Amino acid sequence: MSDYLVQFNNISKFFGKVIALKNVTMKLRKGEIMCLLGDNGAGKSTLIKTLAGVHKPDEGEIIVDGQKITFDSPKDALDIGIATVYQDLALVSLMSVTRNFFMGREPMKGPPFFKTFDIEKANKIAAERMGQIGIDVRDPSQAVGTMSGGERQCLAISRAIYFGAKVLILDEPTSALGVHQASVVLKYIVKAASQGLAVILITHNVHHAYPVGNSFTVLNRGKSLGTYEKKDISREKLLSMMAGGEELDKLEVELKEMNRLSAQ
Repeated sequence: MSDYLVQFNNISKFFGKVIALKNVTMKLRKGEIMCLLGDNGAGKSTLIKTLAGVHKPDEGEIIVDGQKITFDSPKDALDIGIATVYQDLALVSLMSVTRNFFMGREPMKGPPFFKTFDIEKANKIAAERMGQIGIDVRDPSQAVGTMSGGERQCLAISRAIYFGAKVLILDEPTSALGVHQASVVLKYIVKAASQGLAVILITHNVHHAYPVGNSFTVLNRGKSLGTYEKKDISREKLLSMMAGGEELDKLEVELKEMNRLSAQ
């Protein structure tokens, strides 16, 4: 029996002659947070959609609980517990917290053929689940648009976990958040992983990824530059490996030299 809950082995994806991904491998254990890092155009979005069942890999295999799996649609990925929270969160601003939490999977009550939405039960569950992550929803019927960005992000993550996610793929969950809101979301991710959830955290922000990650995979132009355990790599090394890292180092040297010359 494998130690890994899910394995993405040598995944490649081509769009005509364009190589979007080539031989990308990631392996996740239960309770692990793997941070997938890369600059814009590195292939992160294509990899997300391949792992989530939107695209079929042209090469490679996906193994879940020791079994090779083929996804024909995103529903297939959801059915085996691989859930994705995209940047747009798939939330409707004018709908209530409760309606967004259940979104087509509402608890029902009443006799067969005459079932109605059990709003009291749904409100209770939504409020309790948000309360568990430290977000006080006094009125679950309030519109999601009245919540902060961090609260909406936590709602989308909590929803995925409630409906049975074993592997959670998070697409840039802190990209549009301030420092405090980002810390709320990152703390929640760590808490969820401590309870056994495997997390793939996609980001270009090393400063958000490094404190929470257990391992790090770096993408550059569709290829993996390797996967590293936290004990084996520093934050500075990750920064330099990402696309643009060398250019930024060069820019810093040039700015220091400019400042030195202007001070003379």
